[in-house]
Amino acid sequence: MSYNSFGNLFKFTSYGESHGPAIGCVVDGAPPNITLNEADIQKFLNRRKPGQSKFVSQRKENDKVEILSGVFENKTTGHPIALNIKNEDQRSKDYTDIANKFRPSHADITYYEKYKIRDYRGGGRSSARETAVRVAAGAIAFKILKKRFPKLSIKASVIQIGKHKINKKNFSWHNVDNNPFFCGDEETVLIWEKELNTLRKKGNSTGAIIEVIAENVPKGIGSPIYKKLDSQIAEALMSINAVKGVEIGAGFNSASSTGNENNDEILPNNDQGYIFNSNNSGGILGGISTGQPIIANFAVKPTSSILIEKNSINLSYEKTKVITKGRHDPCVGIRAVPIAEAMMAIVIVDQIMMHEAQIGPLD
Repeated sequence: MSYNSFGNLFKFTSYGESHGPAIGCVVDGAPPNITLNEADIQKFLNRRKPGQSKFVSQRKENDKVEILSGVFENKTTGHPIALNIKNEDQRSKDYTDIANKFRPSHADITYYEKYKIRDYRGGGRSSARETAVRVAAGAIAFKILKKRFPKLSIKASVIQIGKHKINKKNFSWHNVDNNPFFCGDEETVLIWEKELNTLRKKGNSTGAIIEVIAENVPKGIGSPIYKKLDSQIAEALMSINAVKGVEIGAGFNSASSTGNENNDEILPNNDQGYIFNSNNSGGILGGISTGQPIIANFAVKPTSSILIEKNSINLSYEKTKVITKGRHDPCVGIRAVPIAEAMMAIVIVDQIMMHEAQIGPLD
């Protein structure tokens, strides 16, 4: 198995490399008669594409999507939806110096050990360029959710860059799309801007933490044991390039709390039947949604491609030095925000479909 597909009943298979002619995916499982056109998908891709600020890769890609199948007269047909995005600004010459060298902390060495062949141009298949097609597939998931559950919302933001966390007292979702960091705290934007300017000029990079929240998710989706809602979310977020940790709700902080502190008490409520007085579980208990906001945080490591000389080896396993030239994000976590939203939407649509296949229609 090559494992280039994600999902169960609603799934996509991606293809393409960073410096190939195109990237794309085939989305299968979308129901028929969902209104869909290229503009619906493009607005999501425009939030992820590179070159939009000095704090991300300066590669200039329009990321213009083409729908090749599965849509007729702006309606999904129920058949596979093929989406294609041409690569327009490859600069493969930037990578000739490392054609026979392994970049430290990159997937170069593990891909080579597995496949015994290597596309050194921007990392080939391991490049974050592949994430554009996840956003495209996610756009279809969002269309499905909007039709079925119009009150359901999924949104993400960067809550930490390097050592600098946001002040949640200053946070507003209205600010998230008004700065290049997807940050809801205007004061922290100024700190991050100064920090990344310094790192960028030094040819260095830093990591980030992103929070993604899904609200008004139906109660009862997710399956116990092997297809838990939280395990599927963790898999989706962990599959994003450079992600090294995922937590749901209180996450790792749960380990330092007591049962008394961590329990989400359940109280009767006339309107909803019951409510919880806290949400340490992050909206999921036993792998099944509680109806509370689903909250997931994930950590993105610093961009591995830096202009600082590091030790490595070449294809002959001989000692060498590596400086990675090219156009790289000083913080790759910034552009993970729309990717996280897309992957969360894909998981929720998939889990809703699996629930309804076994249990029946959700209210």
